[in-house]
Amino acid sequence: MSNIATMPTNPKPQTSKEVIAANVQLLIEQLEAGHSEGLTAYLSAMGKFHNYSFGNILEIARQKPDATRVAGLYAWNQLGRKVMKGQKGIRILAPMIGGRKKKDTEANSSKDAAAIDKPVLVGFRAVYVFDVSQTEGAELPDLNERVKGEVGDYRERLVDFIIAQGIQLEFKESIAPALGMSYGGKIAILPGQAPAEEFNTLVHEVAHELEHKAERRTATTKTVRETEAEAIAFVVSQTIGLNAGNAAADYIHLYDGNATLLTESLEVIQRISSFILSAIQPLAVKAEEETTDTVAIAEVA
Repeated sequence: MSNIATMPTNPKPQTSKEVIAANVQLLIEQLEAGHSEGLTAYLSAMGKFHNYSFGNILEIARQKPDATRVAGLYAWNQLGRKVMKGQKGIRILAPMIGGRKKKDTEANSSKDAAAIDKPVLVGFRAVYVFDVSQTEGAELPDLNERVKGEVGDYRERLVDFIIAQGIQLEFKESIAPALGMSYGGKIAILPGQAPAEEFNTLVHEVAHELEHKAERRTATTKTVRETEAEAIAFVVSQTIGLNAGNAAADYIHLYDGNATLLTESLEVIQRISSFILSAIQPLAVKAEEETTDTVAIAEVA
């Protein structure tokens, strides 16, 4: 039986901040009780749904931890599939965009006529998506290039990404027994690692480099930074099909009961892993996600 609990359904979170806070509080309660399944589901979802907002990733992982590919009714219909009878949708929040009408005096004083009506976020509304396992119909093309333990072209794409960030990459025997080291603008990797292990090490070290460039609201320790880098490596490696183990175990020691730190840490992991995955994905996957995003926007409108 799963140890992943459910949040109280009344009242339901109505804003993205409320969704995040409720999920993080639930996660803390699970970790304090010694259960890390919920966190593992969150980290897995970060890779599978990295184009979704942080709050909606938490919602998908909480409501359906085994979800692999989600979309709305219209999107599934466009792909030749239908949601099966009796299936329960996954509730997420979609932004509602409206126009803020300027006052006449404000509009007249503006030199930019196009700025009279400004699109603004006016709130959120609940929408429902369904996992592919809840649908039936036409076969879907396998665009994820799951490598099942083989790194394939992902290693070259990752190296290209590292170089594009202005980070020097070198292979050095002298860093042993460390597998990799980050020096701030330079990464050193121990040569001779198995391809999957080397890929995971590269992601870990580039995560440190990207973390160095990010502004943090809360002071962090070396333990926190190392755990975040390991979690990012887990998300990226698992997403491309590698056996990444269980990155959740050390998380119990990460936050020390600090919900603010845990929230910020998860946001950093989601942002950096999404940045890396977006860069190393095959073009076919990127094209599919752009199409899905367009359909999702049409559904919300």
